[in-house]
Amino acid sequence: MSETHTSLQQSMNVRREKLRKLRELGVNPYPVAFSRDTQAADIKSNYEALEGQSVTVAGRIMSLRRMGKASFCHLQDESGRIQCYLRRDDVGETGYEQFKLMDLGDFLGVTGYVFTTKTGEISIHASEITVLSKGIRPLPVVKEKDGEVFDPFEDKELRYRNRHLDLILNPEVREVFRTRARIISFLRHYLDEHGFLEVETPVLQPLYGGANARPFVTHHNALDQDFYLRIADELYLKRLIIGGFEKVYELSKNFRNEGIDRNHNPEFTALEFYQAYVDYEYMMDFVQDMIQRLARSLDKTRVNWGGMVIDLDRPFRRLAIFDALEEALGVDVRQFDESRLRDLARDRGLDTGKAVTYGQLLDELMKRLVEPGLVQPTFILDHPKAISPLAKPHRSGNPELVERFELFIGGAEFVNAFSELNDPLDQRERFEAQAALRRDGDEEDHPVDENFLEAVECGMPPTGGVGVGVDRLVMLFTENRWIKDVILFPTLRSQ
Repeated sequence: MSETHTSLQQSMNVRREKLRKLRELGVNPYPVAFSRDTQAADIKSNYEALEGQSVTVAGRIMSLRRMGKASFCHLQDESGRIQCYLRRDDVGETGYEQFKLMDLGDFLGVTGYVFTTKTGEISIHASEITVLSKGIRPLPVVKEKDGEVFDPFEDKELRYRNRHLDLILNPEVREVFRTRARIISFLRHYLDEHGFLEVETPVLQPLYGGANARPFVTHHNALDQDFYLRIADELYLKRLIIGGFEKVYELSKNFRNEGIDRNHNPEFTALEFYQAYVDYEYMMDFVQDMIQRLARSLDKTRVNWGGMVIDLDRPFRRLAIFDALEEALGVDVRQFDESRLRDLARDRGLDTGKAVTYGQLLDELMKRLVEPGLVQPTFILDHPKAISPLAKPHRSGNPELVERFELFIGGAEFVNAFSELNDPLDQRERFEAQAALRRDGDEEDHPVDENFLEAVECGMPPTGGVGVGVDRLVMLFTENRWIKDVILFPTLRSQ
């Protein structure tokens, strides 16, 4: 047994013994409830009104300083920390004996009057204490003195695997997830305000679709049938448009059986919304307004993201994909075929890897040479048909282009949107072309979804559709560069 493990077991044994002694004193160390009347932050913000008044608080003990017949501790609740001063003469012999059996990490209820110590710290002079929860596993030790933190709990791997400890010991992390909640709430409110209906579509799907990605496969025992965790909810939402709803949205958990990196987690949150009788140009204006209003609601119209200062208050730039490639490469690739694109990639030192088709090569050039330079918000629009199987042909009549845009901020994609393809014959041809690529070994291409095609054959109105990466919005507005920092429980390899 390791020395660390031995030390942990010894500490836990000491705590178990204290737990036993509390029970011997007739104390229930795990009461069912506790009535408090205020929180730490409220006391500090309303000190003048509360000075000398009796308050009752509850929280986790985050510091302890015992001095014989008197002690200090800091309690941490959701709003912050407050110091408590305890004297044996005030809380009584039994109460003080209970307090002596408390450790860092335990929960305590305190009633007392508000005052300021000689050092100027707003505190509570305790008259009564209540044991609320006795922990038997010690927290990692984080030392603090005069407002400075020593040995912080900052190991990323440990924090992700023990998010409860991360939230306890790094209170600023809680603010990230409060902001996440505000962002999701805003998105719902914005769409509701614009007449959209929130809906729910299946997570378990008999056939996956709506994106080019590898799915997770599971098996339904009663039906004796394989199902897929959804990679997107697009095809179901468009069926609702076909069915007569004109504005729908879903905030969904999607799952893609792919790699994990700075911007990707196998389980992620997406927002998709669809509106009948509009196109991708309308949706560009809509998306810009939504994100700018979100930024203003958070008071974050300028963000510093990985050293990049991003201005969200200005009009977002709009740039056709081939113009963006020409800007980055100094070469007009509009007339390039697959062979010339491959030669260009090779000349630029790119390993094209699994990219074998024209569309895949073009996508690879964008990802590697263009997207990292799109720092300020930029709509990249008018994509090649070869990489956009669900988008409407471009109104210009160019048979190789579709009406699609992606929004890039800080070098990352945040939004993908189309004038949705509603020609059932064209849609079938594109699905079949994608299926042919699948047969040639590309597992990420789109399968033929006969149920969806039958729905489109019933008639689908002109429609604009948008997909938004919610996790990336949270990353941007909390100024985090790693997706794991904005997902409470990210996907990790088993220990």
